[in-house]
Amino acid sequence: MTGEKPEPAPRTGAQAVVADALARTGVHPKVVETDPARRPDVLFRKRKADGEVVSSWWMIGAFVAVSGVAILLFRFIPGG
Repeated sequence: MTGEKPEPAPRTGAQAVVADALARTGVHPKVVETDPARRPDVLFRKRKADGEVVSSWWMIGAFVAVSGVAILLFRFIPGG
């Protein structure tokens, strides 16, 4: 490495709109980097080591559970 600063990730959506508006007005607020796993709008996300993946059995179990609940709820619908 030659000591160059890495490029920040491109901003999309609301981040891009706010960044564009701030750039036009000349206001530069203090930028605080937040860990995506700690965002308040994310309920069940947790930090994993690089390369760690979720077991496929969790996805299979979730599918079986959701399917079972759907079948159970359909039993309450009257029909012929």
